[in-house]
Amino acid sequence: MNDSPLTNFLLQFHYFTPQQLRLIQSRAVARTYQPGDYFSQAGRVAQEIGFIVSGIFRVCYYDCEGTDHTKYFLEENHFVVDLQSYQYQQPCTEYVQAVTATHVLVFQARAWQELGLTMVDWPRVEHKLFTQALLEKLNRRSALVSPNGTTRYTQFLTTFPGLANRIPLAQLASYLGLTPQSLSRIRRNLGQRPAGPAISEPGSGGN
Repeated sequence: MNDSPLTNFLLQFHYFTPQQLRLIQSRAVARTYQPGDYFSQAGRVAQEIGFIVSGIFRVCYYDCEGTDHTKYFLEENHFVVDLQSYQYQQPCTEYVQAVTATHVLVFQARAWQELGLTMVDWPRVEHKLFTQALLEKLNRRSALVSPNGTTRYTQFLTTFPGLANRIPLAQLASYLGLTPQSLSRIRRNLGQRPAGPAISEPGSGGN
């Protein structure tokens, strides 16, 4: 039990007994999202919290012309939830979409809240988890501030090692504020191979 990604992650924040870890794990349901599937969608109220076991999500929005813009990515060993929507029961303003085949442990809101009724320290753990999620959201949105595209890309490689080749070119370019053509040129100049495979058309939900 203690070797699972979720329990290893939680133990960074608080000591849990083996019985408590089994209880937490039992409240989650395993789910797989294919590229293009949505974990949450704009206009709907978030009712689930996910822990990414493997794979990548992106947080994005669509402008009035239907063009999608990537705000940031979330990979393994991160919780995924639209915090404002979940906490205040307001409609989401962004989409959370799978970039790769992504395996997630999903907690329904009621199952998550029930943990606080059975473990006295759970609200404190929840506060730590949500605070970290909020800080990471802010950091990932503001991490690449250089006006130079090449510098933004090399900063991404340094900050998120190994992630670039798993993400479709168009989505990575969107996050970096570049066109796919500009990003391809930067990669060629740096002597790198192209980014990850093209993504399929967006789906409508997880499997």
